[in-house]
Amino acid sequence: MGKRVLRPGGRELTSKLIDGLDIKRSDDVVEFAPGMGFTAALTLKREPKTYTGIELDETAAANLKGLINGEGRKIINTSAAETTLAENSVDKVYGEAMLTMQADHRKSEIIGEAFRILKKGGLYGIHELGLAPDNIPDETKAEIQRGLAEVIRVNARPLTEKEWSALLEKEGFSIVKIEKNPMHLLEPGRVVRDEGFLRALGIVFNIATHPKERKRILTMRRTFRKYREHLNAVAIVAKKN
Repeated sequence: MGKRVLRPGGRELTSKLIDGLDIKRSDDVVEFAPGMGFTAALTLKREPKTYTGIELDETAAANLKGLINGEGRKIINTSAAETTLAENSVDKVYGEAMLTMQADHRKSEIIGEAFRILKKGGLYGIHELGLAPDNIPDETKAEIQRGLAEVIRVNARPLTEKEWSALLEKEGFSIVKIEKNPMHLLEPGRVVRDEGFLRALGIVFNIATHPKERKRILTMRRTFRKYREHLNAVAIVAKKN
C-alpha cells in the first residue's frame, strides 16, 4: 500500500537504534534483513567504511542491489544465521523486525551469528516487537501470539524486554542500552510521523481503493489495538565482550 516504515517502534525508534550504535566512518557495518532499505539509507548517511546487507528474500535482495552499490557496499542473498562473513570481521551489526518472526532456537542462531562476525567490543542492535509487562502470564502471551499469527500470517513470537535481554546475554552479549516505544504501527498519527503527510495520504487512498487489502489491514489494526496494553516495541544495543 506504499508504507515504507514497517518497524514496530516506527522511524523514531529506528533513529534511536542507529544513534545508539554510534556508526562511524571507520566502521564495517552489517544489516540483517534490510528489506526495502529504509534503515540502510540512514546508515549510509553516516558514511561507514563498508556496508553489507544480508537479505534472504531473493526479490528484496535484487531490489536492494539496484539501490545500494558502489565501493564498500554490497548485498548478500543469504540467511542471517549463515552470513558467510568472516569471524571477528565487523564493527556494528543490527537487524529490525526479523527476530520476532523466528522460533526461539532460530533467534538464538541469528544472535549467535552476529556475535561470531563482530569484533571484540563491537555492537549489535535489535528493534523488535515486545511484550509487557515482564511477568505477563504465559496464557496471555500464547493468546497474543495466536492472534498475531492469524492476522499477519507469520508465526510471530515477540518477547518481553527481560526475555530479549536474556537471549542476547545467553549468546555472550552485555546490554548497553534499551529504548521502547508504543506499538502504533498502523495508527494514523504514527503513519503521518513515519511517512510524512503527503505519503500518508497516498497510503490512505491505496487502502481505500483495495478492498481485500483494506479488510486485512483493518483486521491487523483491531488485533494490535486489542492487545495494546501488552504490546510495545523494544530497541536494544548490546556489546560483544
